Amino acid sequence: MSDSKPFGGPFGSNGGQYATTVQYGGTDAAREKVALAEAPADVIKDTTTAGFAADVIQESRRQPVLVDFWAPWCGPCKQLTPLLEKAVKAAGGKVKLVKMNIDDHPSIAGQLGIQSIPAVIAFKDGQPVDGFMGAIPESQITQFIQKVGGKNGGAPQVAEALAAAAEARDAGDVQTAADIYDAILEQAPETIEAIAGLGDLLFEAGDAEGAEAVLARAPEAKKDAPQLAALRAKMALAAQAAVLGNPAELERRLAENPRDHQARFELAMIQNAKGDRMAAADNLLAIIKADRSWNDDGARTQLLQLFEAWGMTDEATLSARRKLSSLLFS
Repeated sequence: MSDSKPFGGPFGSNGGQYATTVQYGGTDAAREKVALAEAPADVIKDTTTAGFAADVIQESRRQPVLVDFWAPWCGPCKQLTPLLEKAVKAAGGKVKLVKMNIDDHPSIAGQLGIQSIPAVIAFKDGQPVDGFMGAIPESQITQFIQKVGGKNGGAPQVAEALAAAAEARDAGDVQTAADIYDAILEQAPETIEAIAGLGDLLFEAGDAEGAEAVLARAPEAKKDAPQLAALRAKMALAAQAAVLGNPAELERRLAENPRDHQARFELAMIQNAKGDRMAAADNLLAIIKADRSWNDDGARTQLLQLFEAWGMTDEATLSARRKLSSLLFS
């Protein structure tokens, strides 16, 4: 996503920072993909035998702590530790990492029965709960952290990132917004708000195929989520509008015959596609008022589809729904 820059302009063109804990900016960061949130400054540290109780036992009562037992002479340790540090930082505070050099501090490893290194032990509530030995791939390290930290452990970071994406989009920096959504999905792939957000950006950029591909990434159990349904409705409405006629010609037809409901219906579709929601709603409401039965109640059905595409809290939805209620129940 961030490699191709489909939205144009440099990454983070407004300075690249939209929230205090979610920072972006710079073309290098864009290429490497942004992180959901900066890890706390003390998320990784070295410890000693004397500091183990505070750094691991006590700290694990607040959040999971991974202990990396290593030694300077250990080749696999040199492979594992950088990957472990990278994964812990990417987790955005979900877990902490404490490193212990067993050459300088052998007693803790001995008490835990560790006979070979590298060895990583996860502590929760003051107790060892899980672990692994050897230099495993980065993907397995990430899975281990998700298992220990909990899939929802990064919820605050995800929420902050989603807010930053919305702020970037509102500021007109759609590339940064897209990169943020992309980063969220890289670390939390079932985040519906990010799937909908990225899909909508792609669709608005003219990449309907890309938007469809993003929508397909939604987990089966969440495919009918309101945010995704709204995007699908928006795409369907745009497809309908694409085959309609010239709005000037439709307006001419209406000037000659205000009861040309088909012309008014098609004009409403074009107005919606252009973002003039209130005008689109008013034209559909005019058809409903004039002839509720036209096209098998097609104007009302279409208006309800617009509500779904716009969202239940959209100003145009709320206004048009009030008007529709007045027509139907007055």
